[in-house]
Amino acid sequence: MKIKSKSKKINKAWLNDHLNDPYVKMAQREGYRARAAYKLKEIDETLRLIRPGQVVVDLGAAPGAWSQYLRRRFAPAGAAAGALDGTIIALDLLPFEAIEGVQFIQGDFREEAVAQQLSDLLAGRPVDVLLSDMAPNLSGIESSDAARMAHLIELALEFAQTHLRTEGALVCKMFHGSGYSQLVKLFKQHFRVVKPIKPKASRDKSAETFLVGVGLKGVQAAGAVLAGVQSGPVSGS
Repeated sequence: MKIKSKSKKINKAWLNDHLNDPYVKMAQREGYRARAAYKLKEIDETLRLIRPGQVVVDLGAAPGAWSQYLRRRFAPAGAAAGALDGTIIALDLLPFEAIEGVQFIQGDFREEAVAQQLSDLLAGRPVDVLLSDMAPNLSGIESSDAARMAHLIELALEFAQTHLRTEGALVCKMFHGSGYSQLVKLFKQHFRVVKPIKPKASRDKSAETFLVGVGLKGVQAAGAVLAGVQSGPVSGS
């Protein structure tokens, strides 16, 4: 009985914090499905990654807040419907309520057949920005959770190496803790510019952060995206 009571108190406290969260209220006012939209918004405004006309892939897309933000960035005057200048492909294991102009694949990105389906949909077009908000169902066992998270990030990085435009960007969610420094090192091995960002919309108590890599190494990367990132403080090799 004590455990149940404690659990109810925790759930009630979380719900209270959630309902009073300014980003939750803002999302409701502005028509976003989740407060996560403002995480991508801050990353984009800081690094100037998203521009009309691009091809963007949104991994771990459900419930769709990031795709909604992309859709508005690609539409005249930020419209939530109507004309769209750009390509958005969303993928998630969970169902995804349709967003006008967004192509959706439901499946597990860890499965080769699903990754191939995404490749087929791209039809040879290079990706300008690859976004990954993927995260495993957490077990509470830190070493196990870290390994599963690292696997998802490595899969996104592998996909980026094959499909990302030379000067393109990869944005991955990860968590501070076991394996974090190794993942940063891995990004530095593959990208010319690496920058960790913890958006204000990420809860203070959360270990969540986002790692951004821009400009694949081994080739001459040129373009406004890389130049924009280099204008601010970065962590590079």
